[in-house]
Amino acid sequence: MKRKIVLNYGLVLMVAFGVAGCQSHSMDTSFTDNPGPVASDPAHSETIVLREGDIIDISLPGSPNLNAEQTIRRDGKISLELVGDVTAAGLTISELQQNLIKLYAPQVSSKEVTVMLKSSSFPVFVSGYVVRPGKIMSDHPITALEAIMEAGGFDEDKSNMKAVKVIRIEKGKSKTYILNLKKVLDGKDNNLFYLKPGDIIEVPERLQWF
Repeated sequence: MKRKIVLNYGLVLMVAFGVAGCQSHSMDTSFTDNPGPVASDPAHSETIVLREGDIIDISLPGSPNLNAEQTIRRDGKISLELVGDVTAAGLTISELQQNLIKLYAPQVSSKEVTVMLKSSSFPVFVSGYVVRPGKIMSDHPITALEAIMEAGGFDEDKSNMKAVKVIRIEKGKSKTYILNLKKVLDGKDNNLFYLKPGDIIEVPERLQWF
């Protein structure tokens, strides 16, 4: 999968992940703290931030001998001819391109550098009353319901689909979102909750009444 990314790149991957919606969100989603703005459409996405493990292509049209495919290392860096180690993780594509243009400026005559994201995957974790709890790796925007389906789906005898938790760590703080996915499955809710890397989904047990 190849996606060419230019300096003004911005409408591709994961801003729908910033789906910290408000109390009136029609998905019947509640929160344990003050939510941010709703973004249920992946087309309104935030700019991609590169991560460890992403594979990128770097090309210099004026110096093709410096073209390179790189995997971002665990330390968040890549290693390039002439400029050495360069931090990539935590930067947007545009930011990395601008940094590379500056670094290569004393070495090459062309001021053009193109970065292309070849492959990107991120983990989310599904626990509780699903068929196959565990880690899910995704290379595309994924909703809480889709992640649960990747984990084999709900345990229909025991799961509470009306109170699914998504636990997210942001800036060192934990946020918990409560989703009523029963409405989505019943076709009564069209809004989608997109996940961010590292999110934990917890499907609780349904109370049994005897």
